[in-house]
Amino acid sequence: MGQQTINSRIAEQYDVVVVGGGAAGLSAAVSLGRALRSVLVIDAGEPRNAPAAGVHNFLSRDGISPMELQELGRREAIHYGADVVRGEAVAARSTGEQRTTAEPGTVGPPAFEVDLADGRTVGARRLLVTTGVVDILPDVEGIRERWGKDVLHCPYCHGWEVRNKAIGILGSVPMALHQTLLFRQWSPSITLFLNDIVEPTEEQWEQLVARSITVVEGKVRSLEVADDALAGVVLESGKVVPVDALVAGPRVEARSAILESLGISTVEHPMGVGRHVEVSQPGGATSVPGVWAAGNVTDLTGQVMASAASGGMAGAAINADLILEETTLAVEAARLAVRI
Repeated sequence: MGQQTINSRIAEQYDVVVVGGGAAGLSAAVSLGRALRSVLVIDAGEPRNAPAAGVHNFLSRDGISPMELQELGRREAIHYGADVVRGEAVAARSTGEQRTTAEPGTVGPPAFEVDLADGRTVGARRLLVTTGVVDILPDVEGIRERWGKDVLHCPYCHGWEVRNKAIGILGSVPMALHQTLLFRQWSPSITLFLNDIVEPTEEQWEQLVARSITVVEGKVRSLEVADDALAGVVLESGKVVPVDALVAGPRVEARSAILESLGISTVEHPMGVGRHVEVSQPGGATSVPGVWAAGNVTDLTGQVMASAASGGMAGAAINADLILEETTLAVEAARLAVRI
């Protein structure tokens, strides 16, 4: 990964500070930069998809490494005037300022201040949080080491790469049975490990039988690896069931510390896959005026292209909000001039 697009420069304040330098945050920075806004992107350098070999279902960039895609995004954002810095934003707070006398394209009084872990503080008229999520993996020995390689979670991200192979589905989350039926599209050799967690209903048993899916009872203990490749799933009984890939759905938690410091809490996702931040779509406005959120922090199931799209929409919504503020103040100034 190139480092030429990461710098240490931070001005005192910006029109918009974006916390999170992934697809959503960088897309927003491009959108805002093209709108002649001053933008700072704070990137902690911990992308969720870093272990993956490639990004998929991203039109014209299929198979590109996550780090290369991020590097290209940084270059584009900087081309349009954004500052992109490596750092960790640890807290944010409102300054009470929500109005400015600034002309469009200039920086007025900050509505928010963002604290970085290194002690620096930066001001922003608007704040966009695109910090993504953390995957909480099942407690099975060996899963973390194979995560993003041959331990997978999304058929649309990884199904093609494991097509027609022996695929195991680990019963670890409520979505396990749904994942089982999904991955059956990519391979006729599917094994569901109940793992003492999943209990299929009568209807689900009928579906599993009808789709010729093998079901293995008993708790899963670990993974068997040979020549740096997954070879099988080891049960507590010691039995090894051969598989080429394992689907292990994680619980997904939004990285919400910055939002929580502003009084914005996460809620349980309707699909039961984790916790996310609710926003007003499609712009991504949160419950706190002046604060937006985009990407996986709001959409736990969104792929990279969806996150990029939500960032672009958030950037447009923030610019429109700033324009409305500036126009309102311009009208007030014009009325005052007429009275004088």
